[in-house]
Amino acid sequence: MAARLVLLITSPRVAPGLLTYDAWTALRSGVVMTRDQDHPQRDALASAGIVTEAVDPEHSPVAVARLLLNTAREAGTAVWLAGTGGDDDVAHALAEQGVAAAERGEQVDLEVVYGSWDTPGARLLDVVATMDRLRSPGGCPWDAEQTHDSLAPYLLEEAYEAFQAIEDGDSAALREELGDVLLQVAFHARLAEEAGEDERWTIDDVAAGLVDKLVRRHPHVFGDRTVSGADEVVANWDAIKAAERAGKSSVAGVPMAAPALTLAATLQRKAVKLGASTATAAGGDLAALVEDWTADPSADAAGALLWAAVDAMRAHDVDAESALRAKAREFRDRLVAAEQTDR
Repeated sequence: MAARLVLLITSPRVAPGLLTYDAWTALRSGVVMTRDQDHPQRDALASAGIVTEAVDPEHSPVAVARLLLNTAREAGTAVWLAGTGGDDDVAHALAEQGVAAAERGEQVDLEVVYGSWDTPGARLLDVVATMDRLRSPGGCPWDAEQTHDSLAPYLLEEAYEAFQAIEDGDSAALREELGDVLLQVAFHARLAEEAGEDERWTIDDVAAGLVDKLVRRHPHVFGDRTVSGADEVVANWDAIKAAERAGKSSVAGVPMAAPALTLAATLQRKAVKLGASTATAAGGDLAALVEDWTADPSADAAGALLWAAVDAMRAHDVDAESALRAKAREFRDRLVAAEQTDR
């Protein structure tokens, strides 16, 4: 009779006990061992009547493989419940032991059974767990001192760095910078989770609110409404958003911390939707405001000129913020080239 060795791999991001049929069959077929004394599956298996034998974590992979092989020879089947890291070292040792046994003429069957596996988005659970470790007693002293106010500048900084990665067309940098943005989301959610009862919310509340909003504002996807194209999607979005904010000012949701050119363009778009004028108290067309600035280069004249310039660009579907950023990047590149020439 062949000795059967089973390497059972499970995901720590799936609730304990939610295992495949093949996993439960393997677990009930022989002796189950693990070196992870706190393996998340142990309690679930115990409740199902399956005892897991704890192997000394100090045992070498070769010693573990030999133990499993000897157990399989006696019991027929030995199941190794791999730790959350997968126990690759034990897997390699088992393979080597199996090859050596085969060379001696002994039949050893090696199997890898996946009891559970990650679904898309599962690694987000690791973000939550890592943040919990950082903020819990014995974690990071710096993280423990942070507040919403102290973290606010980092949220802007990381968003700008992600924006720059998009401008640079650097996909690898964008992935990293979005991770930094996600860190800020997780950090603020953790702080709120630790707040008083009246102010407490969690990252699950953030995710739930986002899902509810997306479903509500996409009735053509999640409901029975039909649309003719993207323009109607935008119109429906604006109508649903306006209904949600009934009784509130149309500019209540405009972030005043946005870059000035973006802020001006956003307020102007709001005005157009309301049928209001986009002109400021200074009035005048762009050419006249240039003359005013020339005659009186004051902050008020500069503000009126910039406002009018943004308005003129917006009317021609030109984003003033992006246009100025592009020119700034061109100028930066020329400065870099000049520096290199001077060296």
